[in-house]
Amino acid sequence: MIPQSSPELRAATRTTTIGFVNLGCSKNQVDSEVMLGTLAKDGFELTADPARAEVVIINTCGFIEEAKQESINAIIEHGALKKNGVCKVLIAAGCLSQRYQGELLKELPELDGVVGTGDTGRIAEICRTLLGPGRKTRRVWASPPPYLYDELTPRLRLGKMHSAYVKIAEGCNRNCAFCAIPIMRGKQRSRPVESIVAEARALAAEGVSEINLISQDTINYGVDLGVRNGLVTLLRELVTVRGLRWIRPFYLYPQQVTDELIDLYAGEEKITKYIDMPFQHINGAILKRMHRLGDKAHITKLVDRLRARIPGLSFRTAFIVGFPGETQAAFTELKRYLTNMEFDRVGVFLYSDEEGTPAADLDGKIDRKVMAERQADLLAIQETISLKKSRQKIGSTLEVLVEGVSEETDLLLAARHEGQAPEIDGVVYLNDGTADAGDFVKAEITDAAAYDLVGRIVG
Repeated sequence: MIPQSSPELRAATRTTTIGFVNLGCSKNQVDSEVMLGTLAKDGFELTADPARAEVVIINTCGFIEEAKQESINAIIEHGALKKNGVCKVLIAAGCLSQRYQGELLKELPELDGVVGTGDTGRIAEICRTLLGPGRKTRRVWASPPPYLYDELTPRLRLGKMHSAYVKIAEGCNRNCAFCAIPIMRGKQRSRPVESIVAEARALAAEGVSEINLISQDTINYGVDLGVRNGLVTLLRELVTVRGLRWIRPFYLYPQQVTDELIDLYAGEEKITKYIDMPFQHINGAILKRMHRLGDKAHITKLVDRLRARIPGLSFRTAFIVGFPGETQAAFTELKRYLTNMEFDRVGVFLYSDEEGTPAADLDGKIDRKVMAERQADLLAIQETISLKKSRQKIGSTLEVLVEGVSEETDLLLAARHEGQAPEIDGVVYLNDGTADAGDFVKAEITDAAAYDLVGRIVG
């Protein structure tokens, strides 16, 4: 391996092009942004077209079966560039790499390097190693996770200039039976409050008005640092950052929701009136098999409490169908619950066996076709609920954040109200009035579909 300080190597990296493919969740996106920032700072040239890149990096997802297959397909697809493009080095990074490591090298001969979640910050060094003269060996870099960036880490953001994801912690201490995240990301490790606030200030100075706080278990933020009510402590500091208009925490586990946290949501204008709290199921026996804390009574009481004390709250949750042992009666209970509770947003996911998780060894497996039918049933129920809730907004005036020209047509602007999170919820299409991306404007809602609204700029 040629030392980092080699002048010859430095000169080479400044003419080496890097193509990047980002897959998976928003947490993976932050990892991609960190890798891109690190590579750019080190002198590599970034290109949006992998076909023109000498090094192609696939940041993979390994959460569920569909995501794993998408990642493998991307590796195979871009591996062809080594034959019909200029690609010299193909790297798989991220969760799938951390989880399967040497297996990927064995099964996918087009790969030159496999980089796990613990080595994200070393990506430039790894690229230099794989580009070294006379290099023939393929390698795995899979240090114990998790690597966690800080406010000084170079980062080249993807997406909108006015909205950013901020990862406040990595890993997870829960033991949900179906989840492989602790295998891929390790135990929870929270960033210090000061680091997160410093990053938020820097983002605000760049024109970011919305920050989205992400981690695997946001409600548990700071527990590893010995901070009591860590999320409350963090939010109280973040609301003081000038320039921020919306602060949106994602993924609140339905435990440890304190009165202090609820009061903060209700009283602080900058904290969006939006709760993202996956329940996974509602049947007591299934929740126990999932190793989830609480039961239907606790969950219902919590939802009622949040709705009563946070005016205008939008509530997003998620459920898994087809978990081993999910009887027709258990699913019927879930359907009835979804119908009665009328959540604003709902995600429905099919269970998949994940190697190394307790659920993989459970009996009572459900046929994939049955899972898909149950998913369709829940989504149909939710679509009716969402349409009803959307139509109730017709005639109202909402503050919206303009995203820019719509991807559907350049005749419309796309925007979001605070009950619509980026990428996963709907949008407000603006068909009258002008504004720039990043502007906050008032919009009168004139029409509605199940997940999108139509409006015009007023005032």
